[in-house]
Amino acid sequence: MAVSPRVFPPRKRWPSTGSSISPKFADLNLVKSLLSLSQEISALKPIKCLLIQKSLSTINKSKLLAIVFEELLRNPVSTSFSPSILLCFEEMYIVFQRIKTLMEDCCSGSKMWLLMRIQPLANSFHELTLELSTLLDIFPVNELDLSQDVEELFVLVRKHCFQSKPSVDPRDDSLRRDVLALLHQIKKEIVPHHLKLKQILDNLGLRDQSSCREEIECLQDEIQNQIDEKSKLDIASLIGLLRYAKCVLFGSSTTQLEPDHRRRNSLSEIAVPADFRCPISLELMRDPVVVASGQTYDRESINQWIESGHNTCPKTGQTLAHTNLIPNRALRNLIAMWCRQQRVPFETVGSNEKVSGVKATKAAFEATKMTVYFLVNKLSLSPSMEAANSVTYELRALAKTDSDSRACIAEAGAIPILVRCLGSGVGSEHPNLQVNALTTILNLSILEANKTRIMETDGALNGVIDVLRFGATWEAKGNAAATIFSLSGVHTYRKRLGRKTRVIKGLMDLAKDGPTNSKRDALVTILNLAGDRETVGRLVEGGVIETVIGVINVLPEEAVTILEAVVKRGGLVAIAEAYNSIKKLGVILREGSDTARESAAASLVTICRKGGLEVVAELAAVPSIERIIWEVMGTGTMRARRKAAVLLRILRRWSAGLDTNDVVDSSVMSVGALTTMLPA
Repeated sequence: MAVSPRVFPPRKRWPSTGSSISPKFADLNLVKSLLSLSQEISALKPIKCLLIQKSLSTINKSKLLAIVFEELLRNPVSTSFSPSILLCFEEMYIVFQRIKTLMEDCCSGSKMWLLMRIQPLANSFHELTLELSTLLDIFPVNELDLSQDVEELFVLVRKHCFQSKPSVDPRDDSLRRDVLALLHQIKKEIVPHHLKLKQILDNLGLRDQSSCREEIECLQDEIQNQIDEKSKLDIASLIGLLRYAKCVLFGSSTTQLEPDHRRRNSLSEIAVPADFRCPISLELMRDPVVVASGQTYDRESINQWIESGHNTCPKTGQTLAHTNLIPNRALRNLIAMWCRQQRVPFETVGSNEKVSGVKATKAAFEATKMTVYFLVNKLSLSPSMEAANSVTYELRALAKTDSDSRACIAEAGAIPILVRCLGSGVGSEHPNLQVNALTTILNLSILEANKTRIMETDGALNGVIDVLRFGATWEAKGNAAATIFSLSGVHTYRKRLGRKTRVIKGLMDLAKDGPTNSKRDALVTILNLAGDRETVGRLVEGGVIETVIGVINVLPEEAVTILEAVVKRGGLVAIAEAYNSIKKLGVILREGSDTARESAAASLVTICRKGGLEVVAELAAVPSIERIIWEVMGTGTMRARRKAAVLLRILRRWSAGLDTNDVVDSSVMSVGALTTMLPA
């Protein structure tokens, strides 16, 4: 079939500054720079598999011209060259820079995308060769005292440049057409012939799992380098084809995944900037919105806050003039950029778009479906646990990629099969299989529709809870907590999960005994469950306050935020339990981050208001507590300053023997008014 050479436009390339600006060197220094640049090009290896003749010819020309420059440096005609020679040298320098950039671009990128751009790249090599040919034609070689041999080399290079043609190797062009034909078949839901797939990958040097995985990563990087949407969509199709080919030709990998699933990246392995976290959930915001008070929250979290009957801003306590949510697109773009740099998957709720903004093409979607059904069928027929682990690993990796993959895996019936791999018997004998199966379910749960599928699948929720309590590894337990966090994003499921004693017990044990990453997963999940008042009572009965006091030195922000939520909704029992936290909250007020100090101040206000004089006396016994509170009033967030002002009034009324409960009605006093009381 006839295909336009511009089917796949070239990618965006950031050229070096030297490739577009004429050099300003002294005469001999300019020649030295040309020699160095030509030697750098000569040292490059020919492009593998594709454009072999073009790249090899370019390298050979550079080697011959390097000999000419070496001759000039050994026998300079004079201390300076004529203006015409200098002009030619300057233009050669620019051409060599562009040649080097083109060669490096071709060598470092994706082979498959290089194949798709074969015609425009061949044209680029030809255009640069013609430019070099023009410079060599007008170059006044007779003004230089070159040896006869070197002059003959110069003439030879000029002749070869003149004979250059903008042709593509027929083998390369045929291979490109074969790939396009396969994509066309997949688009029509025709399963590609495995022998044809293998032949194409062999010709591209992709002969095993490892090389295919590296090629997929290169293609994913290429998407970020594209200017036009069509190129992004074309690359997405190539990724789908390559994923399918990798699975059917080379089987499933047994290599262990690094802990890079969505929540592990966002919560455990990477420090998320504070401005990118939702003040309510402390999670990376996926859809930041601005409320009437000017504060930004994740849409899902603030919606749940408003739907539960609140009409105030959670952070400032201001009454909201309206409940309209305005998208904070600037912040969302910054978060998306940060996620791309950190290689963290980032999707908005209900969207099929990834950070790159690329939606799946028909070919990419059908390739994903073929891959999924192949893997799920293979998993259901696995003859051994080792084989099942390899397939589950592939499903885990695929479920991490995008919403289409998650939907296809669930629709193919993978969840019931994965649930069978969660049992304690499997975990004791094959812990990697348990981790991979559980993490696949976690990744699937990111899609809203899959939350319902998981909750309605027989044994799925019990399996996740069993792993949370008795999992073979800390990674499995942490991922089980992350799965419960994800499922609790649906309000009805949050209440259902909060009623389960085993869930609360498992989270408490993990927060107490697990490593830091697992502790954080458990605490964030506890915080999410604490959004329901009924669940808070069960959390208090389960020892949540004792638990967070125990980890407050390790994870202060998460611990103090939970404490604030629990003492606010947990009644007098929670206040009594929180008595032992007062001194530690005082330390957080002095040494914590802005977020932690804010939550600590809010917790102390609630505890002091509801706990009586004995509690206030305990706070007053904290060394230098008034000075600490003044510091928060001067340097904390707006909400922290307001809460600190209330605390100060409580302490002063207590010291004067007055009823501290009266402060409840007087807390509207502004921080500005109190700061006027500061000593000069």
